[in-house]
Amino acid sequence: MNAIGYFSVHGRMSDPGEHVALFNDMPHDIEALCRILQGAMIHANWLNRYGVELPGERFAELQLRHVSAMLARIVELDPRPLAEARPMDRRLLGNCRDLSLMLTSILRHQGVPARARCGFGRYFRAGHYEDHWVCEYWNGELQRWVLVDPQLDDVQRQVLGVKFDPTDVPRDQFLTAGEAWRMCRTGLADADRFGIFDMRGPWFIRGNLVRDVAALNKVELLPWDSWGLAEADDEGLSSADLSLLDRAANLTHGDVPRWDAVHQLYESDERLRVPAVIQSYTEAGVTEVRL
Repeated sequence: MNAIGYFSVHGRMSDPGEHVALFNDMPHDIEALCRILQGAMIHANWLNRYGVELPGERFAELQLRHVSAMLARIVELDPRPLAEARPMDRRLLGNCRDLSLMLTSILRHQGVPARARCGFGRYFRAGHYEDHWVCEYWNGELQRWVLVDPQLDDVQRQVLGVKFDPTDVPRDQFLTAGEAWRMCRTGLADADRFGIFDMRGPWFIRGNLVRDVAALNKVELLPWDSWGLAEADDEGLSSADLSLLDRAANLTHGDVPRWDAVHQLYESDERLRVPAVIQSYTEAGVTEVRL
């Protein structure tokens, strides 16, 4: 199967399951879909900006990996149709990965090739590349893959001073993890400028690269999920490990014209392939998760 066909159908994370009817009669306009998601979900790191306080138990929603589970929680919080905006305190608590995967899921439901991408945004802090996820979909009219940031609502665009169209994010504003790896390996960028909060550096870029390769194989895990080469110490990487990471970065640094090679690389190497049990790093500590 080619990339267009592959990304037109669901993977295990994007499948809406028994809640698929929530996607019926949704608009096909990308901007309209983003606004719908912004009315159903709220980013955990922006609660203060929105003036929203949520009880501690609500933060468990951040651990939902599957779209089917996210949709179940959305209707549990507010049973209205998905297209109707919820009060902010009744929106699903999530992050950039969750919004990107949800848009990916809707587009796949509509038969539009789409995939979540893990990398770094340049538009959050000056001089810094922020850990971030976006959605990428195939625009048949333009004959190209287009980056969309469904997180950027009007409030965030104003606060961040974003001037570009979030439904067509310039490639120099969002860097895939592969591009970040290549830039830092060749000395074009400082790895310490890539990350989030106090977490940054080569190990962080490497983790996002492993997650992006998995997402390109329709296993879109949480930003703090880890396995294989994402788990290794920088000092413990062999020359073979670095060679594999370089190859993965070269294949995934842009819109992935050789998706078949990415797929083959992922399937053939357990250092990249998602195993049955992964490590998840949460505030509560490290947890083994069976997928």
